[in-house]
Amino acid sequence: MKPSRRTIDVGFKALNAFHRFVVFVTRGHLGRKAFGMPVIELHTIGRKSGATRSTMLTVPVIDGNSLVIIASKGGNDQDPDWFKNMVAHPDIEVTYKGDRRPMRARVATSEEKAELWPRAVSVYKHYAGYQRRTQRDIPLVICEPRVII
Repeated sequence: MKPSRRTIDVGFKALNAFHRFVVFVTRGHLGRKAFGMPVIELHTIGRKSGATRSTMLTVPVIDGNSLVIIASKGGNDQDPDWFKNMVAHPDIEVTYKGDRRPMRARVATSEEKAELWPRAVSVYKHYAGYQRRTQRDIPLVICEPRVII
C-alpha cells in the first residue's frame, strides 16, 4: 500500500525537525553535511500564511556564491511546500555554515538544468531515481546572493 501524502509530509517534517535539533544542540558540529552534501536551512515566507517557514535541505551544487537545491521531495508527485513558498516569495534567506544570508531564488531554466542536473546526480545518484519515480519535472532552484539596500 502506497503511503498517503499526509503521511509522507509528516515524515518529512519530523525528519527536518530532528535534523534542525541536531544542528542546534551540537552547535553545528553535526548535521552540516548529509549524504556527502552541505546542508542549509532555507527560510521562506508561507504563501498562504505569510509566516516564516524553514526547512533543512542539501546542496548538491555550489557555483561561486550561488547554491543549487533540488525540489525533489524524494520523488513525490507533489512539489515540496518550501518550493511553492519560494515561487510565491523568491526573496529568501539561507543559513549556511552558521551564517544567515539574504538570497533570491529562481527556478533554473531548461538550459541551466541540462548543465546542472548531471552534476547534482553525480553527487547524489538517488536524484535520478526520484525523477524516474514521478511524472513531474523535478525543479532545480538557484539561490543567488541578494543585496539589501
